[in-house]
Amino acid sequence: MVDAAINHTAVEVKVPEGRPSDYFGKKVFGRAAMRKYLDKRTYAALLDTMEKRTPLTREVADSIAAGMRQWALEHGADHYTHWFQPLTGGTAEKHDAFAEPDGQGGVLEEFSGKLLVQQEPDASSFPNGGIRNTFEARGYSAWDPTSPAFIVDTTLCIPTVFIAYTGEALDYKVPLLRSLTAIDKAATEVCRYFDKNVEKVFSYLGWEQEYFLVDESLWAVRPDLMLTGRTLMGHESAKNQQLEDHYFGAIPTRVMAFMKDLEYECLKLGIPVKTRHNEVAPNQFELAPVYEEANLANDHNQLLMTIMDKIARRHQFRVLLHEKPFKGINGSGKHNNWSLGTDTGVNLLGPGKTASENLQFITFLVNAISAVYKHNGLLKASIMSATNAHRLGANEAPPAIISTFLGTQVSAVLDKLAASKGDDAIRFDAKNVFKMSGISHIPTLLLDNTDRNRTSPFAFTGNRFEFRAVGSSDNCAEAMIVLNSAMAYELTEFKKAVDAKIEAGAKKERAIYEVLKQMIKACKAIRFDGNGYSDEWKAEAKRRGLDCETSTPLIFDRYLDRESLKMFGDMGVFTKVELEARTEVKWETYTKKIQIEGRVLGDLAMNHIVPIASKYEAQLLDKVYKMHQIGGLNASSDILLIKKIQDHTASIQKLTGEMIDARKVANRIEDPREKAIAYHDTVAVCFDEIRRHIDKLEEIVDDQIWPLPKYRELLFLR
Repeated sequence: MVDAAINHTAVEVKVPEGRPSDYFGKKVFGRAAMRKYLDKRTYAALLDTMEKRTPLTREVADSIAAGMRQWALEHGADHYTHWFQPLTGGTAEKHDAFAEPDGQGGVLEEFSGKLLVQQEPDASSFPNGGIRNTFEARGYSAWDPTSPAFIVDTTLCIPTVFIAYTGEALDYKVPLLRSLTAIDKAATEVCRYFDKNVEKVFSYLGWEQEYFLVDESLWAVRPDLMLTGRTLMGHESAKNQQLEDHYFGAIPTRVMAFMKDLEYECLKLGIPVKTRHNEVAPNQFELAPVYEEANLANDHNQLLMTIMDKIARRHQFRVLLHEKPFKGINGSGKHNNWSLGTDTGVNLLGPGKTASENLQFITFLVNAISAVYKHNGLLKASIMSATNAHRLGANEAPPAIISTFLGTQVSAVLDKLAASKGDDAIRFDAKNVFKMSGISHIPTLLLDNTDRNRTSPFAFTGNRFEFRAVGSSDNCAEAMIVLNSAMAYELTEFKKAVDAKIEAGAKKERAIYEVLKQMIKACKAIRFDGNGYSDEWKAEAKRRGLDCETSTPLIFDRYLDRESLKMFGDMGVFTKVELEARTEVKWETYTKKIQIEGRVLGDLAMNHIVPIASKYEAQLLDKVYKMHQIGGLNASSDILLIKKIQDHTASIQKLTGEMIDARKVANRIEDPREKAIAYHDTVAVCFDEIRRHIDKLEEIVDDQIWPLPKYRELLFLR
């Protein structure tokens, strides 16, 4: 057993004063603060920018900056930063002080509209896929007024986009905003078939953040957790999640203190956290907010992940956001609940109460299913990574084959619509009370009419789709960019088809109905309500023509498919140059993560495990020798243990040497795609076998000298 001093000193948590409504958004320059610190003209101009995307004049920007500075100073801020989301997957910030020399030996707190609107960070030092050379460092961050500024500690954080000097997007926010513009335009035009008053459509996101907590002292003596975020070795604990006693169980006292502290900080930052609970695996938990407009929701999730780490350290925890930190138990996802809503208050993915509302609902439902079908490989690429690849396909995580789950009633509605002829009546049983006599008479559909399918990557859950395949460490924007872009493209093509039929003389409802029938038939292959883990489904999915690729580097190719290039280009979300650059970043990131894991695994195997196993082997050899010296004693069991240790240590040394050689060969490859493929095919494949031998040694070697904390210590908080 590792002699790790576990410090359980009680952490003093600041008890919030008053109700959450008293301090919600206290650290956010939201509308209440804007009204207080901006004059009416400036406030109105800023609202126009936020709601109608009208450009800001320099005069208005200066006025906003003055009000924002005053608010920030009164709330204890002394620095400001442009807060952006580069292709590292995290966030970035460069802090500058408000203080400027006044020329008379003192300082003044200054902050102009120019500093608010634009900053110049180094673009070459962030992942850029070759868009910027090291000697071409200039890049720009520019304020996103649709996401409010906030204060963390004593720094005013201004959410911004990040672009290259030549104009290409180098972050997640730019393409996300572009995709939101695309879905707004395409969906609004389709909505006007049903309601001429619709002026805008919003994409909404409700994320569910799963995570693990471990003692900081134990984390500190696990180099694999420290450097890779997951355990590269470790035998399963005799007790893990098999009793299902952790899920929704009483929250441990230490964890509850952490959660309360985290929620307090989140609420002050305007993150509308709502739900907390124990997840399935030991030490696994979940936090979820109320859904928000997708851009703000994504900013809040990125901010949350930073805040979680800070609060966890305060409570002597480390938060693990890796998708599969522990073998043999559930991994962590970040389910993205996605929906579309109009400025008239209608949820476009929610069944309505009138025939017209339900025809609109089915229109958007079918377009979503069709978009997922046509771009199922691209959607998989949006959630695939070196870390999420460990999670997908087991322990309640969906498989790496994208399909949709609709449930019995909705599936039956679509099938009957597709099979109907003319004005044939469609009837359900009395329980579901569904009738359709004529095209327009589509009555209310029932919410929550079917069970949930945990193996479905993209499940309809009554009034939204839940994209369950997204990984816990992911930036939500990646999946939302692809989903919104694909949906916008599909709606655009749908409207073209409907308008063509109307121009040919068909009535509007008949035209919509006929196009929907064709789409339902064409995309049926993506619909699957069964067990996504079964071998039968893998074979069936392949027969259906779905993307069944499992190699992460090859999955990234989907971004560069002709269909993807056209879809992103037509929707104005990505240029070809931007897609090529981002795909190169993905290959490079994959390679680096596998490279780091290989180095850590090799170090632990050769410098920690093998020496300790050999030390224990020497003790056994000494024991056997002494037993033979005494005579008459049976040393066969000890000799058997010695042979097992020898076999395992020899295998570890051999396999580690092969892994290192494979890494050296892969490192000589220049092309980033080929290099990533080599790391996947020749380096990563060694990990599990090396681990198997190490885990066998863990069962044999004396617990008192084993060099690493074991699962039974890591997974059960004390």
